[in-house]
Amino acid sequence: MAEPEITTMSERGQVVIPQAVRERLGLKPKTKLLVYGEKDTIILKKLYLPNVREEWERIKKIMDERIKKYGELTEEDIAAEVKAYRRKKGLLR
Repeated sequence: MAEPEITTMSERGQVVIPQAVRERLGLKPKTKLLVYGEKDTIILKKLYLPNVREEWERIKKIMDERIKKYGELTEEDIAAEVKAYRRKKGLLR
């Protein structure tokens, strides 16, 4: 475990994360952090957001493979699947 470091909060509530910590955690400008606060403790946790473009390409590939194997879904097929799911979850009577 790394040695603790000390930082100071500015009048505007800004805190500088020490360089060694930023490098170790791969923190770059615009990195999103979750902030938890309880009593005298503050926890910052790096937030991993999905790359929407990569996620879309992954989903598209799965769908293309499914279409090759089973064929395309019709509007009726989709409506039936939605209805079955809602019935299963108790959202329909």
